[in-house]
This record gives sequence, structure tokens and C-alpha cells, in this order.
Amino acid sequence: MASSLRPPLPDVTITIVGLGPAGIGHVDAGAWELLDEAETVVVRTLNHPAAQQLAARRAVLPCDDLYDGLDGFDDIYTAIAERVVAAAAKGSVVYAVPGSAVVGERAVAKVRLLAREAGIDVTVRPGLSFLDLAYIAVGVDPIADGLQVLDARDLPDPLPLHLPTFVTQVDSKLRSSDVSLALTRTIGPETEVTVLDRLGDDDEVVTTMRVSEVARYDAGPRTTVYVPATSSGLMGLIDVHRILRRECPWDRAQTHHTLVTHLIEEAYETADAIGHLPPDAPGGEPDFGAYAEVEDELGDLLLQVVFHATLASEAGAFDIDEVAEGVRRKLVQRHPHVFGDVEVADADEVLSNWEQIKKVEKSRESLMDDIPIGMPGVARAMKVQKRARSVGFDWEGADEVMTALKDEIDELIAAGDDKAAAREELGDVLFTVVNLSRHLGIDPEVALRASVDKFIARFKSMEREFASRSMDMVDASTAELEAAWLSAKSISPAQSTWRSDPPSTLGAS
Repeated sequence: MASSLRPPLPDVTITIVGLGPAGIGHVDAGAWELLDEAETVVVRTLNHPAAQQLAARRAVLPCDDLYDGLDGFDDIYTAIAERVVAAAAKGSVVYAVPGSAVVGERAVAKVRLLAREAGIDVTVRPGLSFLDLAYIAVGVDPIADGLQVLDARDLPDPLPLHLPTFVTQVDSKLRSSDVSLALTRTIGPETEVTVLDRLGDDDEVVTTMRVSEVARYDAGPRTTVYVPATSSGLMGLIDVHRILRRECPWDRAQTHHTLVTHLIEEAYETADAIGHLPPDAPGGEPDFGAYAEVEDELGDLLLQVVFHATLASEAGAFDIDEVAEGVRRKLVQRHPHVFGDVEVADADEVLSNWEQIKKVEKSRESLMDDIPIGMPGVARAMKVQKRARSVGFDWEGADEVMTALKDEIDELIAAGDDKAAAREELGDVLFTVVNLSRHLGIDPEVALRASVDKFIARFKSMEREFASRSMDMVDASTAELEAAWLSAKSISPAQSTWRSDPPSTLGAS
């Protein structure tokens, strides 16, 4: 196969030189000699002390105009690399960058790639990084203490802060505000951090301030925020729980089995909190009060996951990272239409593929295998129906289910006083109602909970009405109960749950 690389240019090289974190005093003599003697020197930016001093000594070709003329950083760095390689067509070039040439200099990688394609040799003299001065300023050893360096323009979400952290590229007041906001999502606004600016200059800044104050700091191109390691976020939760497991008598006494009740309770409380969200959430206007409740309950539920993973880790079975990695792999494997080359037409085909993949994974003989018997009846019915739908065994639409539901109700009525038959037919009615809810796109559990809540609200209204008349509901006649119900119904007719005809009939509507 013929090479696509261009033939090498004779005696042409590109030398990439780091100008250090500040002025000329941080650039070694050998690098200055190269910069002085080079035929062409391209500097990424003149907005740096050493670059300005270099430009005062000799002619340089700056790239600041590219920052003004292009929008995205990737386009800017590509244009810089093209300028450097184009300059090399006329002779050897030195490309000078602030700090170290191998720390945060994305254009350097592009220069090396384009130069290799053009057959040009590249030499790199890294230079002193601002991080070397930052280690001294805050007293951190990147090996002994651990360390992470993050780019303020692309902060991870979630934001891990379990290691000492330098947030770099905090290059404007707007960026410092963004960093402050991102940090306060994980750590308190009163937490102290260190702002580092213009390290190595006579007017360098090394100052401690609260996270909330970072938002008001007038940041520039050489601003960095240092955050000491904190026990916060997901990693903080894991750390705190491990301490509790060692030192709290109640936590020490728990086993997987003693926690099952708590796991179920937290799941129900989470479902209840989600039920308070608007029906189209996360669409529409967010209800932040309801979301605060969901956040709280999700935290309690997450604790149960962490607790069980901690116990499993003690047994040597698995830990929380293995849990997360297991579900990550599962998601990738079960979404071949996203992570592979499988094409799907719609969500139904996604579901069908999902169930078939699970069948293979779990070595099921039947799609109906491994559906927990202990699941609540409504949820179990929904799961069974979804699996059946994955192979096309389903009603075409809600109208057909409505017809089937009427037939099931007729069969229930026909069962009469036969308890066994009535029980069977009532089960068929409920199963069909779940089927109907699925075709209507309504979660039956959510719908039922809403009806129960409506009933409770109306019943409490009735209790208040009888109490205001110094009556006990137990002594009220059917007519008085119905009248009280109609009164409660009139407060908010849309939330009525009783049928008013005939008067003695009580039920959900």
C-alpha cells in the first residue's frame, strides 16, 4: 500500500518550546538560545510575560488574531497548527507556548500530527509548568497526596473532589462564576479554596477565599482555583458510610436481610415523591419544591445501594465500582442501536431487542422466567405484559383492550356468588386494566396512587365537615355521608372520587 505521507522536507524541523509560567527568568538558557537564533518563531499568544519579553527581543509571528477570528477552540488550535506547519515550509520553526509545552497545550498535539503527515521532524522542550509553582504555593505533592487537574471550560459532571484539585483555565470573571456555581453543587459555599493567579510574577496572587467569593474574582488567562480534597458527592457518601459501618453500633449490626425492608420502603417513598412531580416532568415548568423532595428520597435510596455494596465488599464479593461497571456494560450491550451497528425503527423495537438480549444473557428458557413472585401485583402484571409485547403478543390499541375489559367485567358479573370464580374473574379485570393503562401510556401505579390521594383528601374534607357540626361520621346516615361527599366534591369537582348515583355506592372514578 502506498504511503499517504508527503516526502520529508530536507533539513526542516519544528521545535516546540515551553516559555514557563511567567517571565524570562523561568526559561532555561538553552531554550532562549533556540528562540534567539531561530529563523522563524511562532508564539501561540502574546498575552504572557515571557512571550512579550521575547517579542521585544526579536520578530515573532503571533496567533492572537486566530482567537479573534474563530469561535470554537478546536478550530483555533487547528488553525494555529496549520500556521506553524505552513511556516516550516520556508525553513525551520520554533513554536513557543506559555508554560509547559506538554501541559494543557492542545495545539501542540495538532502540530505534531500535521508535521508527521508532512514529514517534518518535531522536537519538544517542555519547559516549566505553572503546576510546578502551584504545588509549592499550596503545599501539595502530586504523587504522595494524589492530584487531579480539571479544565474550567469543560468540568466533569458529576464533579469528583475526593483528590486535591486544580481547576485551570479560569480565564474570565464569567468563567470564575461558572466554577463557583459548579463547586457549590457539591461542596458548601463557605468552603475555603485557594485562588492562584500570575504565578511567578512579582504581583502573583495566592489567596484563600470562600467558594461563593470565587464568583466575584476578576480572573484572567493565568488564573487557577485549588480545591483541597473533600469528602463530598458520591465518593464522600461512600467514605462516610464506611466510617459509619466501622463506628456506628446500628450500622455495624446490619446485614443484607435486615436492610431489605428499608430498601423497599425507600423505593416506595421515592415513587411517592416522583408522583408529586408534574405529569410531563422533566418537560414543562419545573416544580423545584417537588424536585427537592425527589432529590431527598433519591439520596435515601442511593444510601441503600451503597450500604448493600459495602456489605458485599466486606464479604469479598463485589464493591460499588463493580456495581457501576456492571450496569455500564449491561447498558452498552443492550443498546446495540446506540453503541453498535444495529438499526431500529422505534421504541418498540428497542424493547424487543432488549428482552431478547436479556434472554440470552440470563439463559432464560422462557421470556416469563425470573419475574419476581414478590413484586406488587400491578408492577408484575406490567412486566409480564411488556415481555409479551416484545415478541408481538399484544393488543393493537386501547380500543381493543376496552372491549376486552367490558367482556371481563361481564364475566365477573356472571360469576355471581361463586367466590372462587369471582376471584379469578376479578384478577382478569385487574390484569386487563393494567393492559389498558399501558396502551394509554399511563403508569397504573401512579394513577392508582393519585386516586387514593384524591380519596384521602375528600374523606378528610368530610371528616372536617362532620366535626364542624359536632357529629361523628360513624353515626351519620348514608344520605348524610353522600351529602358530605357531594360537598367535598364541589370544592374541586375534577378531583372527585365517589360516584353520586346511586347514593350508597362508594368507589374511585
